[in-house]
Amino acid sequence: QVQFVESGGGLVQAGGSLRLSCAASGIPFSLKTMGWYRQAPGKQRELVASISLSGSTNYADSVTGRFTISRDNAKNTVYLQMNSLKPEDTAVYYCNARAFNNRPMYDNWGQGTQVTVSS
Repeated sequence: QVQFVESGGGLVQAGGSLRLSCAASGIPFSLKTMGWYRQAPGKQRELVASISLSGSTNYADSVTGRFTISRDNAKNTVYLQMNSLKPEDTAVYYCNARAFNNRPMYDNWGQGTQVTVSS
């Protein structure tokens, strides 16, 4: 059974930092490109960062230079270090495996973790 469990969100002031974690199970984690997605109120879910099997990373323009994605294959866990947070980063953050077209690979989503950035 595919399962993603996200954690680490919270309320932070603009300019602050948070580190998100996502533990995956039921998938061949070390063989998958993993991604962090976010969904803000009234907006579609978007991919913000991804990391390949080899550790190559990609970021949305809006977070480049501020967010860092990493993974620990031994723990089946992917991380998102978020620095210099802005109010527009406020969203629920989810992880999933990333398909070749940047879409999420699995229909199963975790509960997500809420990130709220106050101005």
